[in-house]
Amino acid sequence: MDESAITDYITSTFPDVATTAAMGYTFFFVGEDRMMPFATLAADDNEHDAVSNLARPSVYRLNVGVSRETYRALFGPQPKAAGPQGDDYVAYDFTALDQVMPHPTYAPQSWVCVLSPGDRTLDQVRSLLAEAYELAAKRKSRRSEAPPGDS
Repeated sequence: MDESAITDYITSTFPDVATTAAMGYTFFFVGEDRMMPFATLAADDNEHDAVSNLARPSVYRLNVGVSRETYRALFGPQPKAAGPQGDDYVAYDFTALDQVMPHPTYAPQSWVCVLSPGDRTLDQVRSLLAEAYELAAKRKSRRSEAPPGDS
């Protein structure tokens, strides 16, 4: 799947999805309040994140925020510090295509990623996106139900 197909899948599969493009990313939110994305697409390397070598033709990274339980079921405990310098990241080639792996920066917050998802990971990616969407929808619902001043 290319970036456009992933974007179309997310925006047509899940209700009330809003997007914002900034800094080489497309951010996917539940609702127009755009409080916290549940997924992002990174199309370019930038000064804060160049480990995926996204400058290659047709390569992009889908980032998905999942539950701690899902993250741990996939990879074990989250690393304590962000960034691919620690021992927790030695096993991952962040340039590998079509492989679900910890996010190179946001793994401590239970984010996972896959570069240019394809046949090998498509079903898993769809499941991870569904979970991330549901988590974001629940957060949004809790915010809208909170008394004024408590959000």
